[in-house]
Amino acid sequence: MKKIICIFTSLFFGFNYVNAATVIGSVNGNPITDSDVTARTELMSRQGKTSTTNRKMAFQNIIDDYIKLDYAANYNVKPTDKDADAELKKMNLGNLSATTKSMARMAVRADIAWNVIMAKTIVPNIEVSQNDINEAKSEIAREHGLPIEITMLRLIDIPNDISNKLTKPKNCDAAEKMVEELGGYPQKITAQQYELAPEIREKTANLPLLTWSKNENNTVFLICSKKKGPEYKNLDEIIKQNAIYKKASLNSDQQLKQLRRKAVIIVNDDRYKL
Repeated sequence: MKKIICIFTSLFFGFNYVNAATVIGSVNGNPITDSDVTARTELMSRQGKTSTTNRKMAFQNIIDDYIKLDYAANYNVKPTDKDADAELKKMNLGNLSATTKSMARMAVRADIAWNVIMAKTIVPNIEVSQNDINEAKSEIAREHGLPIEITMLRLIDIPNDISNKLTKPKNCDAAEKMVEELGGYPQKITAQQYELAPEIREKTANLPLLTWSKNENNTVFLICSKKKGPEYKNLDEIIKQNAIYKKASLNSDQQLKQLRRKAVIIVNDDRYKL
């Protein structure tokens, strides 16, 4: 009997040794194996994320998943595999191995949990001023254009000595007449702001009504009128929500960094040193 026990003990410890050898690290007591990293790397590849440092990134992502899930559990936020499977179905990642699917579920559960935590603890404390909205709107106007119909005058091939004589007109008709009296030929344009060429948007995005722009490259603009389209009424709310999400994401990144510092992270393999 003693001999059998010795053989069994030897096999038992040998089995543990093989498994222990695959453990490359842990976070808050949760082991991370080399096969976990391989599975997470495959998942990242399916998501179109390729890099020469993918294995190290995968290891760091698994650590973050555990940290997010542990922290969310403090708020009784515990997404299930069923919740994860519903999201994975939308992602259409194709057939996954059992290990990769397990890692995928974990990653999705962590994302769901973290988004709930953001909504509960971070978003309510985010403030977005009207000034923030106006600045964002100006940036969109310059880069992409807004749903605004603009009527403007464009003067081309106009020398500085002539443009210096332009004064503020009462209306667009008066502006046209002024230019014609100076010997110019104004071009009148009506278009949605997002339809304008980028260089024109850049010069006119913040130009006040009935105000001549500076003469640049012998070209001058004047905005006659602006008419907001039906989509414009929801623009402030859309911009506000985007600004809140952006600020919340930055704050959540900072919070995750703090949680990493507090976490007990052990790395057994130098290739994965953080």
